[in-house]
Amino acid sequence: MSEPHTLRRTLGFTDLLLIGIGTVIGSGVYLVPSVVLREAGMRPGAALGVWVVGGVLSLLGALTYAELGAAKPDAGGLYAYLRDAFGPGLAFLYGWTMFVVIASGSIATLAVAFSSYLGQLVTLSPVAARVVSIGVIVLLAAINVRGTRNSANLQNLTTAAKVAGLLLLAGVLMMFGRAPTASPGSGAAGGLTMTGIGAAMIAVLWAYEGWQYVTFSAGEARDPQREFPRAITLATAALIVIYLLANLGYIAALGPAGVAGSERVAAESVATVMGDTAGKAVGALILLSIFSAANGLFLTTPRMFFAMARDGVFFRRLADVHPRFETPAFAIGAIAVWAALLAATGTFQQLLTYVVFTGWAFYALGGVAVFVLRRRAPDAPRPFRVPGYPVTPLLFVLAAGALVLNTMITQPMRAAVGLGAVLLGAPVFSLWRRRSPLG
Repeated sequence: MSEPHTLRRTLGFTDLLLIGIGTVIGSGVYLVPSVVLREAGMRPGAALGVWVVGGVLSLLGALTYAELGAAKPDAGGLYAYLRDAFGPGLAFLYGWTMFVVIASGSIATLAVAFSSYLGQLVTLSPVAARVVSIGVIVLLAAINVRGTRNSANLQNLTTAAKVAGLLLLAGVLMMFGRAPTASPGSGAAGGLTMTGIGAAMIAVLWAYEGWQYVTFSAGEARDPQREFPRAITLATAALIVIYLLANLGYIAALGPAGVAGSERVAAESVATVMGDTAGKAVGALILLSIFSAANGLFLTTPRMFFAMARDGVFFRRLADVHPRFETPAFAIGAIAVWAALLAATGTFQQLLTYVVFTGWAFYALGGVAVFVLRRRAPDAPRPFRVPGYPVTPLLFVLAAGALVLNTMITQPMRAAVGLGAVLLGAPVFSLWRRRSPLG
């Protein structure tokens, strides 16, 4: 029987690498390229540049978090970094937002997307679609409860398959695509504008969203000081290459105008090059991508809620470790129940849109934590030090802060609702601190 608050270290470098890649690649790479190209004035060079900049920004964050994760390889990831640098209150607000909206809403979004794409292959009634969405959540929760090794093996298999499929798709499209790649002087929105580039960047960062989730699993890595920094860095760099190749394939198949005007860019690209039957097969690849991304969320985010409960600022039961399976079973079950409720009611969709940008405010604070912890404990062991310090974390913090500030200026109502949802956690934290521990 395991210790009540101890997780078994069972993840190796390959596991961490494929968790990092698989959690990010969901449906975004099949949907976002059209938006990015439209907002970039239908200029392929500008659109690809946005994909590179968004990837580099994520890579700067990954390098920054690599130092934090190697120095403190514990369950909880970014929550633990914020707690150690700024105290439990701010860390709780991040965990609260993740549990109530971002993580649970992301799982619900993926589950609903799974049933939606399945509905393109087989006929599903509205009721059947909701049953499928909830069934996906229940299935993944059960797999993850029964062992970290089981869910990691599933993640490895599905991630390897979907990356191979996506690279094959990109290769075929680039090889056989014959669409003109010359772009017009201006797009439908009046050409290239800073507003358009900003909107394109937000879309791209949504496609890259999830690179930080692997930090939650550092507490289950066998050799985190050595393996975690390499895994998170290589995973993020690999995503840049994969996304660029996919976009080049779409442009080769449909041309800039075709990509910009497509609602199902991957399927239409393959159908144009290889016929309608092959285009429908893309649906299976998308289903695999969504399933793998949802499993990645179950494999990572419950570890943060486990850490919060262990600190006494969340339901005590979430810190329990299953005596047989050695997983945070109650934390996995809790996020599954909440995500299933959101998927069944559909209440998550608008709220997730409002709140998800606030995640970047916390990511920026995670970057600031490097400076705080280096100053507070300059002689503490740091098996990995972020290269280019202090420029690398500073660039990440400034870029993430600019993204948040841009949202607050251009979409003040959205920003107000999102920040309000985050701040609702403040009285909850106060209550927890007064009445802790709560069961």
